[in-house]
Amino acid sequence: MALAQQAPHYPITPAQRATAVQVAQSGVPISELAKNAPDEYTVRRGDTLWDIAGKFLRSPWRWPQLWGMNMAAIHNPHLIYPGQHLYLERQGGRAWLRTARSTDGAAPTETIRVSPRNRVEMLAADPLPTLKPHLIEPFLTEPLVVDDDTFQRAPRIVATSSERRVLLSKGDRAYARGPADAPVLMAPGLPTQFRVFRAAKPLVDPVSGEVLGYEGQYVGQADLVRGESASDEDVEVSYDPPRTPAAGSRNPEPGTEADNEVKTLPVPATLDIVKTKEEIRAGDRILPEPPREFRSYVPHAPDIPVNARVVSVYGDAVRYAGQNQVVVINKGLRDGIENGHVLALQSTGRQMLDKTQKERGELIKLPDERNGLAMVFRPFDRVSYALVMQIDDPVQVGDKLINPK
Repeated sequence: MALAQQAPHYPITPAQRATAVQVAQSGVPISELAKNAPDEYTVRRGDTLWDIAGKFLRSPWRWPQLWGMNMAAIHNPHLIYPGQHLYLERQGGRAWLRTARSTDGAAPTETIRVSPRNRVEMLAADPLPTLKPHLIEPFLTEPLVVDDDTFQRAPRIVATSSERRVLLSKGDRAYARGPADAPVLMAPGLPTQFRVFRAAKPLVDPVSGEVLGYEGQYVGQADLVRGESASDEDVEVSYDPPRTPAAGSRNPEPGTEADNEVKTLPVPATLDIVKTKEEIRAGDRILPEPPREFRSYVPHAPDIPVNARVVSVYGDAVRYAGQNQVVVINKGLRDGIENGHVLALQSTGRQMLDKTQKERGELIKLPDERNGLAMVFRPFDRVSYALVMQIDDPVQVGDKLINPK
């Protein structure tokens, strides 16, 4: 039990628990089971909650229902471990999922029997993730959506440690300056870790044409070594002193004299580059590294009507998105979008001429067609990033996302 208690805390929403309680009592209709749902399955390393839900249910995002089928033995839907055995039972048009076989259709009174050694190994293993972590981990820190003013006011890298180095990589040193009213300083409570971004790309709503935000191009990370300061320095100042006109000349002779003058010069902040995705250069912007936070990716359908559009496909010069790629949609936190929301992708029906008419063809629009599923994993205020989970045809800008059925 001690090992099980060390598992991280994963929140369960009231709606998920209410669904699970209801299903635990009555099961789910057999019509909601996947076509080839197995009678039994042993959880393996490499499985995800999405994978397992898809094995038993037609709609993988209905994970709370799968959990509810076995609520007595699986108290937390996030904590499913390799080695657990799942048994699917059907009776009277309903279905339940158990961790032990029942006798004569009755619910089992005990959980799976394993030896103490096997039980320790199972509990010591990491619980299954909702989806394969490597698909979204880069996007938890890389994309950044801000308004234009925030990006323009972000401190900028102004120089490298050597005049001979134009591009910076991991281990190099850079210097940065913030705006006059917000310099980069090192003091208790102020950030010391930064992400580095290149010119922000506008995210334009394909329906309204409105700019929803600016997506910064992530290029690396840097640690603050010293904050901005000032230094009194001798500066050589050149000037043209008045000259006595030469004999017979109406104008003074040109000439230049130099003198030294003490001036206060700004000293940029010092940064060490600790990670690069692309080489960093002068002009790139830095913004504080956000704190790591837990994000729940339990897949579930939105409880609000959603009618969203694909704004862009993440990545340079990428026009179409396929399986396991990321898209940006034009709905975000202010629209009620949250982590784990599963949306149905629809390919936009093309416009064409009806050439079957005897006279001049009439312009028609073909129906929008269901094309797959996407799951939101990082919402911002007005846009969200979603992972394409299932797909039939490539996704492109302008395609719709609606509530799944």
